[in-house]
Amino acid sequence: MKIAVVDGQGGGIGSFLIEKLRTHCGHSINLIGLGTNAMAAASMLKAGANESASGENAIVWNADKVDFIIGSVAIIAANSFAGELTPKMSEAIASSPALKLLIPLNKANIIMCGMESGSLPLQVDLLVKKLKELTPPIRKDA
Repeated sequence: MKIAVVDGQGGGIGSFLIEKLRTHCGHSINLIGLGTNAMAAASMLKAGANESASGENAIVWNADKVDFIIGSVAIIAANSFAGELTPKMSEAIASSPALKLLIPLNKANIIMCGMESGSLPLQVDLLVKKLKELTPPIRKDA
């Protein structure tokens, strides 16, 4: 199973997601950290991604080659991350056949009504739980 984690700016949320996914799923999953910039990509690689890449072409090219795309809801909002996420990136992510698991953070002036609010760690735990529900049993020790 190949999972893309998309983040921008410093890559803090993406790194946190990758650390949690590694903790709960081990090495049985292939994680690719896709950053809107090199700093975000490097941060996700350091956090445990199998590979990383940065920039518009990397995100557009990989969007339809993964099973899941994970990040904040801002990854489908053009010009989010202070303009780092281009319209072409958001279109590629939103149009990808991959299942998107998005954390409802209010960083792009988007409020997700009807969603549970909570801290980032709580939201990431809920995301990992949902990923496990949607996939065959993941062996942590693989």
